[in-house]
Amino acid sequence: MIYFLCVAAATAGFFDAIAGGGGLIQLPSLMVGLQDKPVINALGTNKFASIFGTANAANRYRKQIKIDKKMLAYMAIPAFFGSMGGAQLASKIPTDNLRVVVFIALVVIFLYTLLNPRLGHEENVKLNYKIAAGAGFAIGFYDGIFGPGTGTFLMAVLVGALGYGFLTASAIAKFTNVATNLAAIIIFAKHGAILWGIGIALAISNVIGSTIGSKVAIKGGSPLVRKVFLFMTALLIAKVGYDLVN
Repeated sequence: MIYFLCVAAATAGFFDAIAGGGGLIQLPSLMVGLQDKPVINALGTNKFASIFGTANAANRYRKQIKIDKKMLAYMAIPAFFGSMGGAQLASKIPTDNLRVVVFIALVVIFLYTLLNPRLGHEENVKLNYKIAAGAGFAIGFYDGIFGPGTGTFLMAVLVGALGYGFLTASAIAKFTNVATNLAAIIIFAKHGAILWGIGIALAISNVIGSTIGSKVAIKGGSPLVRKVFLFMTALLIAKVGYDLVN
């Protein structure tokens, strides 16, 4: 089972490094592999393993892509506190209605990206720090309380509202996602929800996958990231849609 989980973590790290959505692979695998454990253990261990791959990808992007540190700070810091607040309220607020909203939002993002083939290929950055901060906090809160599609929503704001190319957007989204994951890990660790041994093994695998994924993304540029973004968004739509009818 640990070999199965490590392969899943490496695959998740690969796709997550390019366009997000790695949780679609890693979390369900943990739910299967840890079915004799409480669900919170799978959630906590998933966050712990993911942050290493995400941080590794973010660092590799940083070495190759110029990132506006002020924009990053305006998005990542509110996202951290938003995620912490969401994680604190996760057990108190029903999330069933959120699935419908998330499903509709994902469909809109997918269609908008699909119907605008030049979107995100070239950068036309609009330095609107209020949008970055507001979106960072809201998406961070969403990540803490629910989670699926966090990277997708971050990239949608960065590309659609702030004018970044897909490759740069992916880099900023990775750093922001590190912040939201760290906030959630603090809460999960506080409640003893992380299986550290399994988490370390998956973290190593996730880093291996993210190393390969970030290299592929940097080499392929925004056109490749856009294709993977559409693919992972389609998978998210299918997953959330399936959860809605079951």
